[in-house]
Amino acid sequence: MTASSTHRPAAARSHTAAAGAIAVAGALLLTGCGDMRDKAGPADQAVKGSEAPLFAKLPKRIQDSKVIKVGSDIAYPPVEFKKNGKVVGIDPDIAAALGKELGVRFEFNNGTFDSLLIGLRSKRYDMAMSAMTDTKDRQEGKDSKTGKKVTDGVDFVDYFTAGVSIYTKKGDTKGISSWADLCDKKVGVQRGTVSDDMAKAESEKCEKDDKGSISIEAFDTDLEAQTRLKAGGVDAVSSDFPVAAYAVKTSGGGKDFEAVGEQVEAAPYGIALSKENAQLRDALKAALEAIIKNGAYEKVLQTWGVEAGAVKEAKVNGGS
Repeated sequence: MTASSTHRPAAARSHTAAAGAIAVAGALLLTGCGDMRDKAGPADQAVKGSEAPLFAKLPKRIQDSKVIKVGSDIAYPPVEFKKNGKVVGIDPDIAAALGKELGVRFEFNNGTFDSLLIGLRSKRYDMAMSAMTDTKDRQEGKDSKTGKKVTDGVDFVDYFTAGVSIYTKKGDTKGISSWADLCDKKVGVQRGTVSDDMAKAESEKCEKDDKGSISIEAFDTDLEAQTRLKAGGVDAVSSDFPVAAYAVKTSGGGKDFEAVGEQVEAAPYGIALSKENAQLRDALKAALEAIIKNGAYEKVLQTWGVEAGAVKEAKVNGGS
């Protein structure tokens, strides 16, 4: 959900196609994003408490509860989604690895993507982890379009890198092979994401060039956008690369969709935290550094076939 989006607006996941594009490096080998709807966490998280290497770095209230509450849009496979009633995916698996270093359990709380930072600011969550792109606008609490400060900013611990992709119905691309080809067409996106921002920016370009604006249909979840594409209600869908690749590989046994063009706007996903929560931020950074060094991080990415998005070191507020 990548860099604008999260992707940009205050809650976007992963901006314009003019940014450096990076080629889609082959098909991902994937096995296997409201309101507060439920809570869940990876079943295999072992809570060691004070025996864990980095437990002492945590704030006292989290040491006492041994739980970190996570806001997440749990309908964004393969990043986070439900399978057989359990929350699974890249983010929950990384969180479980972090939990072993910190001696706590990460409790995933489901909500719509565009509500996660609101929940974080209201202290409903300790952190938000949901394929959210780390951007300067989010860090500073600015509106991505006007540049004006509209709310409190957040800090990010960056843990993955992803770009944005476009996909269409298989065998019916309607001549779409890049963002520029979306002029005078209909595109589905998840509301508040980088894809949403990119579509709006591209539509303005289309209008300036007298090519017809893009008709943008924004949905609460990426899965709703996929359903709309299957039904022929939109010509294409845009979402973060891991999500697009997973949809192309798995929907209809690989017969529903095809990826078109190149992945663009590669940017870091970040764990979002209140700027008042520097102690937890630093503890998470230390835990991420630990799992990168001990190989647990690499194992998670290998499980989901997304090694190309690996970061080499833990950074705070590395987004631009």
